[in-house]
Amino acid sequence: MLKVDIQGPIARVTFDRPELHNAFNEEFIRTVTLTFNELGHNSAVRAVILAGAGKSFCAGADLNWMKSMASYTREENIEDAKNAARMFMSIAKCPKPVIARIHGAALGGGAGVVAACDISIAVETAQFGFTEVKLGIVPGVIAPHVLARIGPGYAREYFITGERFPASVALKIGLVQHVVADEAVLDALIASKVEQILTAAPGAIAAVKELIFGVAERTLDSSFDFTAAAIARARSSDEGQAGMKAFFAREKAPWVQG
Repeated sequence: MLKVDIQGPIARVTFDRPELHNAFNEEFIRTVTLTFNELGHNSAVRAVILAGAGKSFCAGADLNWMKSMASYTREENIEDAKNAARMFMSIAKCPKPVIARIHGAALGGGAGVVAACDISIAVETAQFGFTEVKLGIVPGVIAPHVLARIGPGYAREYFITGERFPASVALKIGLVQHVVADEAVLDALIASKVEQILTAAPGAIAAVKELIFGVAERTLDSSFDFTAAAIARARSSDEGQAGMKAFFAREKAPWVQG
């Protein structure tokens, strides 16, 4: 269900259920969660590229899996939803930057994966949608990630209608950061983002992700001590000291390869 290819500092994770448009079920969710937790603790990995095999990025939940939910008790439904929430959180909170390579369809939970990634890049032919209401359900566990990206205003429109929309709209509302003409340009842009990531300190990137989530959860006043502590830790860290020393000496920082 998942292919993981680690070459040097880059991990390429590919959803690998092309015959089902990479739709996820319980096993898929467990595998993705474990994979991202492991990559997060792998000191050799500096960035993760997340893609889908076949015609789609990810079409959301497997219909056969959804059929089985009809017989779940309320408690089983809650536990099942929590497992899915852990998957999205493992992507969003991965201390390594995660770049989504989007082609084809990214629907329902698949669009939630797009929102959970740090950098999302799509080809212009990609299609998106929060289609849950069409099935009589709601985009529950993806909502925190999606609202953090597109805000409640756009969510009210696209969660309510459940309509599909093109990559140009995904760009406009902030679900993705970049839209490109074709997959060749897509891969070139991803490569350029990775190149930039590899010039940045890995510990600082992990700290920046924590900073972003932490500030988003706080009011302006309550972020005062949190942000001051964040920069103080960074300045006194081994990375911070080495980075500033290299800068003033006009040398490469120790994490820059080549």
